[in-house]
Amino acid sequence: MSKMNALVVDDSRTVRSILKGYLSEAGFNVFEAANGRQGLEMLEAMDSAEIALIDWNMPEMNGLELVKAIRSQDRFRDLPLMMVTTETEMERMSLAFIAGVNEYLMKPFDKPSVLEKLAILGVGI
Repeated sequence: MSKMNALVVDDSRTVRSILKGYLSEAGFNVFEAANGRQGLEMLEAMDSAEIALIDWNMPEMNGLELVKAIRSQDRFRDLPLMMVTTETEMERMSLAFIAGVNEYLMKPFDKPSVLEKLAILGVGI
């Protein structure tokens, strides 16, 4: 069985590294991008992806813009998207869900909370 692909888009190398560790342990092949534009290019180049974890605050293209760009493409209509961010206001959460995210995880996070969100989305092992 081939590994599932996950995309982590965050301008923090540390956050990408932590998420990559959690996802790798959960059986994912993890791809990383440092901003939304890079993330969109990488997603479009990947054969398939089972999930994308996206930070809100990034240079060039922020997470909300990335979510909207992903959702504008039919091939990614059903791709589970998880916003992983320090943005805690309900208004921000609402904007993210309206734009098309499936789950919302607030930083700081831990491994159990990441795995729980994956389970809610039905993604993983």
